[in-house]
Amino acid sequence: MRYFLLLAVLATPVLVSAAEGSSTPATYISADKVSAGFGKGGFLARTDEYNVQTSRRVKPGNPEVHLKDTEIMYIVNGSATLVTGGTLVDGKTTRPEQMVGTSVNGGTSQKISKGDVIVVPAGTPHWFQEVNGTVDYYTVKVHSSK
Repeated sequence: MRYFLLLAVLATPVLVSAAEGSSTPATYISADKVSAGFGKGGFLARTDEYNVQTSRRVKPGNPEVHLKDTEIMYIVNGSATLVTGGTLVDGKTTRPEQMVGTSVNGGTSQKISKGDVIVVPAGTPHWFQEVNGTVDYYTVKVHSSK
């Protein structure tokens, strides 16, 4: 059932107007490149509208907020405790439209594991507070112009 949710999110129809005979090609990423991506992390596809990337965590990270990106995560392997919501503590801008802090006050802790999908709306603090071994996950960041 969880796989269907991810597919529904990623396959939501989008109406596109294009001149007759022109189209934007689909992006194909081979299984080898995807597997290698989990070993080093990084972008699989990057556009002005979205990023698709592979990520691997072996330890907790710093809490962060993406001011204009909604982040959709699909856990491929492992488990962790993810904190979402609340207030970012000691937030500092590290790059345009992104802040990183030292902790989160008042967030909701959720145990996440293989097969789970998490949608973190733009402007929402999120934090891998605890990582149990290794966690591999896909991230789709949808950029907003708001």
